Amino acid sequence: MDAVRVALLREVLAGTEWLGATRRFAGALRGSVVSYGGGLLLVGTAEYEPWHLAAHLVDEAAWSGTPELSPTLVRHSARASDPAHLAVGLGRVSAARRGETLLVVAPSAPGAALLERVHDARRAGATVLSLDTGDGELDALTHDSLTAPPAAPEVDLDMVQHLVSAAVGENALPAPRGRRRFRDRLSRLADQLTAPPPTRW
Repeated sequence: MDAVRVALLREVLAGTEWLGATRRFAGALRGSVVSYGGGLLLVGTAEYEPWHLAAHLVDEAAWSGTPELSPTLVRHSARASDPAHLAVGLGRVSAARRGETLLVVAPSAPGAALLERVHDARRAGATVLSLDTGDGELDALTHDSLTAPPAAPEVDLDMVQHLVSAAVGENALPAPRGRRRFRDRLSRLADQLTAPPPTRW
């Protein structure tokens, strides 16, 4: 059954470079976080908070035995009265330093306030990565980016996030076992993409 689900997912992405591109980007993300060990900051735009990706990264951190992959979610609307894990505001991006990794998820223009903070983080030595739809200003500030153009019919930024999270937990295990681990993650992703919508009661 796993092979069937993986085949379905590969059929959706047939003729594209997305599987390879997302594995490459996930490798860069994992390599930065594990090599430097300074922690992973995850931030979206004022209109979009990447909760779903944060949850998947927490899962991958546990499944892969790589706690460094568990991100700190940075929020535009964080308040001091929020629970601690939800109270991290944009000032944390400006405070990022060498050894830390910042992942920006931007389905639309990130806005001047976020760009200024990303610039601060990069200038202070943080590694900056992004998942976006082709914003030139953001891409100019990143060390690496993965872009899902709005016009791409076969994939959108949501699917790119799923693919990256499925690949990021891979580690330096011997190749055959490593491939099975990625295959398992693709199988879970195929389950999500092909499942019928939930029934409302």
